[in-house]
Amino acid sequence: MANRFKKKVAVITGAAQGIGKCVAENMAKEKGTLVLVDRSDIVHEVAQTLAAKSKMEVLSLTADLEQFAECQRVMDAAVEKFGRIDILINNVGGTIWTKPFEHYQEHEIEAEVRRSLFPTMWCCRAAIGYMLENGKGSIVNVSSIATRGVNRVPYGAAKGAVNALTACLAFENGERGIRVNATAPGATQAPARLIPRNTETPSEQEQAWYQQIYTQSIDTSLMKRYGTLQEQAAPILFLASDDAAYITGSVLPVGGGDLG
Repeated sequence: MANRFKKKVAVITGAAQGIGKCVAENMAKEKGTLVLVDRSDIVHEVAQTLAAKSKMEVLSLTADLEQFAECQRVMDAAVEKFGRIDILINNVGGTIWTKPFEHYQEHEIEAEVRRSLFPTMWCCRAAIGYMLENGKGSIVNVSSIATRGVNRVPYGAAKGAVNALTACLAFENGERGIRVNATAPGATQAPARLIPRNTETPSEQEQAWYQQIYTQSIDTSLMKRYGTLQEQAAPILFLASDDAAYITGSVLPVGGGDLG
């Protein structure tokens, strides 16, 4: 599997840390041509490190992917630099607040949906035209097991929409050479975030609500543990690759047996 992505141009969003960075590191090992995107300047450091290790050029871009114009700018830059987009990994998203639904404010609900749905939808819209021009492409959206869970209703709703987006795009484009799939990660053990989603200091009550998420995640996992970044990256890489050439419209749960 050392060369699955040789001569493939892959755009990976949310690539500065966590799952996105792990996907980028593994794809670089398999000779992929990478376009790394994140809202944080840290993405440039990641790109420089991978370029030095892989001896290949890596394009890094900072962008606010909650805005369609920014997503279009990213895809245009990728095509201008490398000529096409073969693979799109939509990895931007994540819970901002954790609390029972009745405690969410209107602006918080809107912010959760903007963070965990629109970057994926806008990036798909910005990239699909280029893929159609080439007559082929692979999109992998990173959804979540949290479509069934506690204290994250707006986030779960946004990820449920990602699942629907995945299925609908697959229906529209299967005969046109574009595969669209998703993974649904469960609880994942990762280093502390370099750029936190929420800079507010949680109250004692908010910490208790977050503990409920932790408890539920372990209880509903048949393996009774958190996954690793590598365990999340591997299914994404599989679905992106030609090894999954006859798979489209699927949402693959990656939660230790929790089906979400």
